[in-house]
Amino acid sequence: MYIPDKYRQEDPGAIRAFLEQNAFGILVSESPEGPLATHLPLELVAGPDGSWALEGHLAKANPHWQHLRDGQPVLCIFNGPHAYVSSSWYREEEVPTWNYQAVHLRGTCRRQSDEELMASLHRLVDKYEQDSDEPVSLHNLSPATLRQVRGIVGFRIEAVAVAAAYKLSQGREADHARITTELEKRGGLSAQVARAMHAQKDS
Repeated sequence: MYIPDKYRQEDPGAIRAFLEQNAFGILVSESPEGPLATHLPLELVAGPDGSWALEGHLAKANPHWQHLRDGQPVLCIFNGPHAYVSSSWYREEEVPTWNYQAVHLRGTCRRQSDEELMASLHRLVDKYEQDSDEPVSLHNLSPATLRQVRGIVGFRIEAVAVAAAYKLSQGREADHARITTELEKRGGLSAQVARAMHAQKDS
């Protein structure tokens, strides 16, 4: 991913938080027919030695899994909020642009064993059920329901390189107040970009 120096995010803590908060990513790998891409949750697993890995699973109905071999290089793409930025919000004439946050993680893939897959699924469900009024636990599901696990393939990606781009109007600090005000007016993703700009300023 091309990242101008002023937009490069290199704080491991900030990148880790981003990956944990924006875990629905895109897995990209090669096949004989060309690149394959699947949208899916990719959960970050941080090792005690500082290493990072991602865990996920694919439906066996998705042919993508058949082209994942142990040791294969893959790319995982994660997007955060993004928004159009009008140059009418600048003090000086300039072209419009786009603000965004994105992280690319490159790594090597391997298939998970059945035991590893189940442990990964438990962590995934527990993470996203923790705020539910009546949280679901895989421990409480019937064997008949859990048979659906036979229809998926788990994998683990050991991180080799991580690149993070936070393009948040760096170099236009004099215009930040107007930019964030206008983005907040628009709501949605634009307001999220405004919050990211405030956080970047305060960090």
